[in-house]
Amino acid sequence: MTRPIVAIVGRPNVGKSTLFNRLIGERLAIVEDFPGTTRDRVYADISWGDHDITLVDTGGLEPQPDSALRQKVKDQAEAAIAEAEVIIFMVDVMEGVTLPDSEVAEALRRSKKPIALAVNKADNAQRRALAPQFHELGIGEPMPVSAHHGTGVGDLMDEVCHSLPVPIPVVEGPGLLMIAIVGRPNVGKSMLLNAILGQDRAIVSEIPGTTRDAIDTVFEHEGESVVFIDTAGIRRRGRIEGGVERYSVMRALRAISRADVVVLLTEAAEIITAQDAHIAGYIQQALKGMVVVVNKWDLALELERDAAECALEIEQRLKFFPGVPILFVSALLGTDVDLVLPKAKKVYRERQKRVPTSKLNEEIGRILAAHSPPSVRGRQLKVSYVTQAEINPPTFVFFVNDPRLVHFSYQRYMENRIRETFGFGGIPLKLVFKRKGKN
Repeated sequence: MTRPIVAIVGRPNVGKSTLFNRLIGERLAIVEDFPGTTRDRVYADISWGDHDITLVDTGGLEPQPDSALRQKVKDQAEAAIAEAEVIIFMVDVMEGVTLPDSEVAEALRRSKKPIALAVNKADNAQRRALAPQFHELGIGEPMPVSAHHGTGVGDLMDEVCHSLPVPIPVVEGPGLLMIAIVGRPNVGKSMLLNAILGQDRAIVSEIPGTTRDAIDTVFEHEGESVVFIDTAGIRRRGRIEGGVERYSVMRALRAISRADVVVLLTEAAEIITAQDAHIAGYIQQALKGMVVVVNKWDLALELERDAAECALEIEQRLKFFPGVPILFVSALLGTDVDLVLPKAKKVYRERQKRVPTSKLNEEIGRILAAHSPPSVRGRQLKVSYVTQAEINPPTFVFFVNDPRLVHFSYQRYMENRIRETFGFGGIPLKLVFKRKGKN
């Protein structure tokens, strides 16, 4: 069934993210004690009773933003309202009815969507008694809640579910390809995502660190559904500040763990930095596929950059990630952006590849004959047979006489030879060594 969308909206710092986190049961949206923390839309699928819904947390809706960035936050909130079937409008009982509340209420009335009015921070009987003052907003019965303590949230969600449309059945498809876009701050991750999608789904700004939350975007491409995860920039560990940025880095790393393929985005001015290599290390450790995309290639002539030389530099810095595809694009101009998704899908197909056991053992036999394993204290590694146990990531199990005899350099040698014969470009391989006869 298609999931109806429920958007949580309101002016900044009324507790939208706190309610969102309580409903999904985990700390997905960022919560801080100052306004303006949530900028982009954050989505999560939840179930309430017999209803499956997609919940959306939004940035603070300011009727008259005083900066370009706040205007974009407003645009995102308005986009969430346009997408939603039901809207939860949150206000703060401690501050009473404010002029911004009235202006937001007016905008919500124009949407003609069902609205549940949540009067937040009603943590005790005295505060709950103040809720009726919000009748003057003219958008329904004020419902006192405490997002922090959870009181009143059940009644609120029952009211939301009562307003939901009848679900529409859809045909179930195969698992979705998950692609995370990661990289240093301000290399153009959101702009690349928008260029691929052809719409302003993620906020684009020249201010570093604009994207604080990982944003899942479902995209149809050639009859297949793809999920893009736009993430916050990852900085060197020593430069990560507390609070919001700390959660953003955690979320970006979690996005890597969720993804099948990761687009590592760099830029023409700094082709491959130590931090890029660190990020690639995270991806490699998580056993995910990777595509390196060099953005802002429209500046290549001015910067005297040569694509072949830059590709060689990237390959040398990322020797631990052999065969990774490298693309040079301009998200600003749209140049070669259309190559990113097909390349990511090709890497994904490599993750799905399975090598027949007979061919795999033939190749391993040739590898052992060409270069015997080094002896360790007079003992030599013997391989009985090999099988590919899993895909996504490709996992090869070697049954040997003693796993302790496997030297790291020889393991790398066997991995490289497997790649030479069977491909697997742009994805890490998992090699497991077990003693013969052991489960």
